[in-house]
Amino acid sequence: MKTKYFSYLILILIVIGMNGCSKSSSYIPVNNNPGSGVNPGGGGTTSPGANEVWMQNTAFNPSTKTITAGTTITWTNKDAASHDVSSLTGVFTSPAMGQGATFNFTFTTAGTYNYSCVFHQGMNGTIIVQ
Repeated sequence: MKTKYFSYLILILIVIGMNGCSKSSSYIPVNNNPGSGVNPGGGGTTSPGANEVWMQNTAFNPSTKTITAGTTITWTNKDAASHDVSSLTGVFTSPAMGQGATFNFTFTTAGTYNYSCVFHQGMNGTIIVQ
């Protein structure tokens, strides 16, 4: 008899728990057409700022950037796929970055810094520091 009451109690708790839960979700439409003027990663702008590089459509945008020494570059992942930023000479390496994640690096020495995404062959970029 105790087992029967215990089973009913468990069933009641499950039903109460299911009714007490509420689902909440937000949907942000993504426009993956780069020529449309809509930023696929959100944020309201359609191109990177002066000290930004976007990881977008499995590419670095822009792929080459010229800056002055002391400038901090911010890479932002605008893709759903994970990316990273890895200097080919080991000067800087970001962790794996999901969509919306950022990585910053300050370039203090003049030179040419080639980098890539280890997850995507052919996804390469260059920072030229003057």
